[in-house]
Amino acid sequence: MQSPREIRRRIRSVRATAQITRAMQMVAASKMRRAQDAALAGRPFMQVLYRIMQEARRQPGFEHPLFEVREVRKRGVILVAADKGLCGALNSNVLRVAAHYDPATTVFVTAGKRAAQFVARSGRHLAAEFAYGDNPTFPEARAIATFARDLFLRGEVDQVHVVATRFVNTLTQEAGYIEFLPVGEITTIKFPGWEPGEASTEEILFERDPEGDPAFLLSQYLSIVAYQVLLNAKASEQSARMVAMKNATDSAEGLIKDLSLEYNKLRQGNITKELLEIAGGQSE
Repeated sequence: MQSPREIRRRIRSVRATAQITRAMQMVAASKMRRAQDAALAGRPFMQVLYRIMQEARRQPGFEHPLFEVREVRKRGVILVAADKGLCGALNSNVLRVAAHYDPATTVFVTAGKRAAQFVARSGRHLAAEFAYGDNPTFPEARAIATFARDLFLRGEVDQVHVVATRFVNTLTQEAGYIEFLPVGEITTIKFPGWEPGEASTEEILFERDPEGDPAFLLSQYLSIVAYQVLLNAKASEQSARMVAMKNATDSAEGLIKDLSLEYNKLRQGNITKELLEIAGGQSE
């Protein structure tokens, strides 16, 4: 049985931990709102751009090497994870998806320290490592997309997937992959109003220079997809961290209550024992 002094020491320790997790919860909550707003605000534009790209692929003469479907001998994976932990199973889930790719035929491009650490620790091929902050920027996404595009155009990889976390809501984040290159239909997620193979009901007119516009449109499309992936990953990270810190705070407060009850029982028992000893001494 623990002594009252040991229980008091544990209560102080748990209370200090609860103060830290509560502060981290408040910080994550403030960042979470901004990250969620940014991720949700970009989805309508991404859906329109996806419809435009699918319609452009149907246009005669609209050709580019980024559309080329090749036999997959070497695959590139853009792996997006968080820089830090303390966000529940978020990193574990996305790294578990990445672990399914064959190390012998996969080249990794990472965004986030945890992603780079996973690739280095597992002995996989790391082609490049990129960083992104709490507020992902378009230039950060463009750098990642450009590097992956160049790998594909040089023939170093025949296909590129993006492995990341998709933000659903504060309590739900889905780890998975999407098709990035060659540019085509994205079948792993659904765009409202545009299912794979579905014809668009909107009329889209293209007035273009056949040599210049495909390259520009494809470059912008890939950069915006990568940007949306980073926004979703950051919104997922902050949401998962806020929930994890709230659960940790609740657990600490519950443990404090249990320890306080145990301490009071032990203290009451010691007082009762002392009273009995005093009463016994007087009777003698």
